[in-house]
Amino acid sequence: MSPTEQPDVDLDRPLAPDAEPRPHSASGEGTAERDLAELAPPARSARRWTPKRVVVTPAALDEPHGQRIVARVEALGIEVERLTANRLTGVRGETDRETYARAKSTLAVVVSPPSKRRLQPISPSADWRVDLAEGCPAHCQYCYLAGSLSGPPVTRVYADLDDILANLTSYAGTGEVTSRSAARRHEGTTFEASCYSDPLALDHLTGSWQRAVEHFGAWDAPVQLRWTTKFADVDRFVALDHRGRTRVRFSVNCLPVTRRWEGGTSTLEQRLDAVRRLALADYPVGLTIAPIMPLEDWRDHYGELLELVGRAVDDVADLDLTAELITHRFTAGSKEVLTGWYPRTTLEMDEARRSVKRGKFGTTKHVYPREVMAELRGWFTTALAERVPACRVLYWT
Repeated sequence: MSPTEQPDVDLDRPLAPDAEPRPHSASGEGTAERDLAELAPPARSARRWTPKRVVVTPAALDEPHGQRIVARVEALGIEVERLTANRLTGVRGETDRETYARAKSTLAVVVSPPSKRRLQPISPSADWRVDLAEGCPAHCQYCYLAGSLSGPPVTRVYADLDDILANLTSYAGTGEVTSRSAARRHEGTTFEASCYSDPLALDHLTGSWQRAVEHFGAWDAPVQLRWTTKFADVDRFVALDHRGRTRVRFSVNCLPVTRRWEGGTSTLEQRLDAVRRLALADYPVGLTIAPIMPLEDWRDHYGELLELVGRAVDDVADLDLTAELITHRFTAGSKEVLTGWYPRTTLEMDEARRSVKRGKFGTTKHVYPREVMAELRGWFTTALAERVPACRVLYWT
């Protein structure tokens, strides 16, 4: 099909299609495969994302939060294009790579699909997944979205935020993750808000996660909002009235991984400084150490990471710090996508060095062999207890 014959982007269709309930977004299980090979532009240095094109649908303009987003974006000097329908034109380029680049630099303000009101379980991260946006401007060479993108990856932010947050009331007191874990029971019902996006990559444009933090702060119930980021732009969050009901986790890794394969993100040092700043502001904080890889001299590299973490939080009073430990894995489909995006990547994805694990939804993924997993898990369990004793490990996968 030639570019001129390809359909426009339907903004009512989610970037990440609805599927069966899924585990943590970093796990790669239960993920539908989409072939987007040879599309990604090179990684770039971290900075606040400034989309080249911002569009808003008529339905989004009818929403109070949609109007707030438009005002916020225009105040930054970015022109907003008001669409006449819920379809976006001008994204398709002469090549797939050009189409990808145009989509990746586009922000669409839309209304979420009705299906988003039916929340999906998101074990082991949280009880329920709630989406405030879909899409991410970073360029991680192991991208967790590589197997679930559908069509040109225009980043969609949801204008009906007030309705999304109001809908959560009926889910309070439900879910299995926190109720079955004695170590997490005090968190109440947990809501994961970063499965298909990075909040700090987008919040300066939308303010959506700020409003969510305030919403949970004012919600007098045993509930917790959770989200993960690879960015460090926390200035707007420090003074919010969060009441301890939002746990911000920072995705961190050893320096060889961060520097080689996490394009367009904040540095490790910047992320750990952000951990400290939010912890000093009485937020519950967390580390998502992912994807863990047994690189050459991995004990030294991850030992350095834990030393840096320990120094960042050493003198924080009443520290509430958790860790989620996620090893690297891939599927045949995600490997094809990622090697197309990054043909010169040095990321190891050799099936001969992996074991095959079948997910509960029929997916097949390549994980480290059992003995490697046992060695990694044993080392991290001991090293975290020794170097960051205040940190509670939530799960290993």
